[in-house]
Amino acid sequence: MSAFGRFLRARRPHFRVTNENQYCYGRAYHLFDEIPHRPLSSLNSLLASHIRNNDLLAAWTLFLRIHRARSDLDAYTLTPVLATCSNANRGRQIHALMIKLGSDSGTIPKTALIDMYSKIGQMGDSIRVFGEMGFKDVVAWNAMLSGFLRHGEPGKALGVFEAMRDERVEFSEFTLCSMLKACASLNGFLQGKQVHALVIVLGRDLVVLSTALIDFYSGFGCFDEAMKVYCNLNCQRDDVMVNSLISGCIRNGKYDVAMSIMSTIRPNVIALTTALSACSENSDLWIGKQIHGVVTRRVFFYDTQLCNVLLDMYAKCGKVFNACSVFDQIHRKDVVSWTSMIDAYGSHGHGCEALELFKKMGEESNSVVPNSVMLLAVLSACGHSGLVEQGLECFALFQEKFGVKPGPEHYACFIDILGRAGRIEEAWCLFNDMVKDGIKPTAEVWAALLNGCRLYGDVWRGEFAAKHLFGLEPNKTANYVALSNFYATVGMWDSVDNLRTVMKDRGIVKEVGSSWVTIASSNEVRT
Repeated sequence: MSAFGRFLRARRPHFRVTNENQYCYGRAYHLFDEIPHRPLSSLNSLLASHIRNNDLLAAWTLFLRIHRARSDLDAYTLTPVLATCSNANRGRQIHALMIKLGSDSGTIPKTALIDMYSKIGQMGDSIRVFGEMGFKDVVAWNAMLSGFLRHGEPGKALGVFEAMRDERVEFSEFTLCSMLKACASLNGFLQGKQVHALVIVLGRDLVVLSTALIDFYSGFGCFDEAMKVYCNLNCQRDDVMVNSLISGCIRNGKYDVAMSIMSTIRPNVIALTTALSACSENSDLWIGKQIHGVVTRRVFFYDTQLCNVLLDMYAKCGKVFNACSVFDQIHRKDVVSWTSMIDAYGSHGHGCEALELFKKMGEESNSVVPNSVMLLAVLSACGHSGLVEQGLECFALFQEKFGVKPGPEHYACFIDILGRAGRIEEAWCLFNDMVKDGIKPTAEVWAALLNGCRLYGDVWRGEFAAKHLFGLEPNKTANYVALSNFYATVGMWDSVDNLRTVMKDRGIVKEVGSSWVTIASSNEVRT
């Protein structure tokens, strides 16, 4: 063993090794003696291999060993490591090292930096790096496009696309798919049609682009256009495209077409899951039952995710008994399974059953760890059934036993429970505790407080809550309705009239209510 190797082994206890990274640490550690002597190219290949296998911990551990042992790092060492940067501090350290070693120049390292900063939420740094680039290829432009889309700024993504046209950059399939997503986000149907025309002009008759076009047209309710894309496709169709088309069929009420497509292919789990998700959105029990029949015939109950979606479909259609039957047949129940069934009970007023199921989960499944979504489902169940004390116990239990830190959505739910029970003082105490914990109140929190003040007749604090609510959501119709109901309950009719005048002046109109009507026949039930 070399002297350098003995030195590293002597320092080994100083490295922190947890249960999570012990395996990766041990696997990379045997390279200690070889790192000073192995060619850098082979170490770079190993580093890139870890990244390709998504073994980010092993990649980072290996990079630290290389960095400590050698000074001849290059762009092929540092560029892959950017994929391991999950926070701004680490990302900027690697960027600084690249600048120090002169490895930050070139299109590939700059593009990797753009992508890294985008993924950690630092779009300003992404834009700065992009502006520093000399030659920008299509991959660099696409990195900026995906960054803006990732951060919910489709308008800026369209601006990047226009700049690409001005610079005469040749569009890739990724570019055009990104533009379709941006157009859909901006409700820009005509712009999406222009992108489609560009696809035709460029002759890009590819599966990925065609799938994106099907999603785009289905989202706008233009199912005939989606079918034209599917039927005119010259290349081979894959499962992803077929699944997208089936989802579009059900989303647009084309049930016969969906069943016809499914009859011509061998149904797969993804297709069935997609179709069931669409049934849940449309509360379509009839088609959901038919898909359930396919699941049963194909013996797909081994797939937990598919069963979870099936359970959710029945729950949203009001069939709690059917949802429970599906839940009982799931072989490997995960946290989503338990949460979905708890929520199904709670949303239909069966709060006691929801709490019993939560208790049963703790007794039967040690592998399922409750999370914040389950806490919200349990609190919601207590709220629908007026189980105040049980809600208080669960609120404390999730923090003390499971380490689930409540967020503003949990506080809003529990404040609403207390307010509906007339315990407005406790609701305000809970609100003060939330603020002391550094949690910023959301519109939902202020709305829950306003509703509690309405039931309790607390005028001063009700107006205080309303002021903050309108400060966050000044144009939301539901807020005006809530405040109007508050004023009406406390007898402030002049304020009700003034509020209606303000709504009229601002063009705010209360949405018209709607209901589902189920028509039953002797053979089928459709909604």
